[in-house]
Amino acid sequence: MSFAHSPLPYDMTALEPHISKETLEYHWGKHHKAYVDKLNAALENNAKLSGASLEEVIKSSEGGVYNNAAQVWNHAFYWQCLSGNGGGQPSEGHFLTALHDGFGSFEAFKETFSQKSATLFGSGWTFLVKNTQSGALEILSEGNAGCPLVHDHFVPLLTCDVWEHAYYVDYRNARPKYIEAFWKLVNWSFVESNYAAA
Repeated sequence: MSFAHSPLPYDMTALEPHISKETLEYHWGKHHKAYVDKLNAALENNAKLSGASLEEVIKSSEGGVYNNAAQVWNHAFYWQCLSGNGGGQPSEGHFLTALHDGFGSFEAFKETFSQKSATLFGSGWTFLVKNTQSGALEILSEGNAGCPLVHDHFVPLLTCDVWEHAYYVDYRNARPKYIEAFWKLVNWSFVESNYAAA
């Protein structure tokens, strides 16, 4: 059993000028692939996790296996959250209503999400999740390889990767500028479909 390095859902230049081809060559082509390779190597002789899905590996492992599995999933999810035709705001409907209910307005949500992304110490991820216990939308900050799949009551809808390798080629150490560009790429159709499925 081995996990595949999932292909990008668009061309390597599709996110320019906000995220460059060079960034994708390193971020998807090297970093993401390295997590896949390390995970497969770690699972090669692991009878306990033989045949497990990626989600099952994340929920039942720790240490290096967890870190690499979570990073494989987080990255595959992140690529889906972006689109060269993205940006703007969600369409009128249940998801936009939920954003208004949870944060007061779409702009207030963006401001809160951006602030949490910009101030997350070190490397990590910011997620918008649906809490299936309360039905509410929440923002979850996860350090390093943190993944919302470990929480049974969180369904991930959107993520922003704030590891330096996500933005350093294009923005150097200016994480807030990368986050500003991120909003011009968000694939709201994907986010809305995640909400509808939750």
